[in-house]
Amino acid sequence: MKPVLQKARALARKELYSYSISPAAYGIAIFFLLFTSIWLFYFQQFLVQDTASLRAYFAAFPLAFIAVIPGITMKSWAEERKTGTVELLLTMPFSDLDLALGKFLSSFGVLAIILALTLPVPLSLLPLGSFDTGVIVTEYLGALLLGASATALGLFLSALSKNQVAAFLGSAAVLLVVMLANQLAFAGSLPGWLTAVINFVSLAYHFESFAQGLLDSRDVAFFLLTTGLFLFLNTRVILFRKWR
Repeated sequence: MKPVLQKARALARKELYSYSISPAAYGIAIFFLLFTSIWLFYFQQFLVQDTASLRAYFAAFPLAFIAVIPGITMKSWAEERKTGTVELLLTMPFSDLDLALGKFLSSFGVLAIILALTLPVPLSLLPLGSFDTGVIVTEYLGALLLGASATALGLFLSALSKNQVAAFLGSAAVLLVVMLANQLAFAGSLPGWLTAVINFVSLAYHFESFAQGLLDSRDVAFFLLTTGLFLFLNTRVILFRKWR
């Protein structure tokens, strides 16, 4: 496992450097920070509410991820295919798992940095009320797990796409469904079994417990398993490309 992680980290460092010199990455970060802040202070009117909770702030994260994560993952594989460098990458001494993990670690690293940039918001609000820091930590943990699962899904869809536009639109459409499916189930008069199925596949549904400050092992397991599943599917796509 150690050699695998070493090679994946080496690829991730190379990918992170490409993100650091990409104006799009900075634009994505600015969009996320503005969207979540406007959601909290303008739409939710946080400053006029007599409550010491950031649940409304973290509730905006799944919505923002619908656009942010496709923006991060769209170039990972689709750009490699467009420029023809994917053939060179596949001939290098990296296993399928190395490549999938390397791409994932770099994309997830960008997302983690963006989430870290939101820390000034809760830190600046803590002196204004009796916030439960444990709840805030749980909310950030949930955001990271949600982001990991969505990033792995975005990378899988990027591997199936021929260009960045298709990768972005495809990932955004799928994330829109899996993020908001539970809201549709809640609003509609659906049979109980169908509602349960929709809630199970909805990423936002499994994030709700974290947004409430609750650490549910079932939701943790769901995010970890779906992350692993989409990474595995990514390796299968890579293997198919090698034998094509």
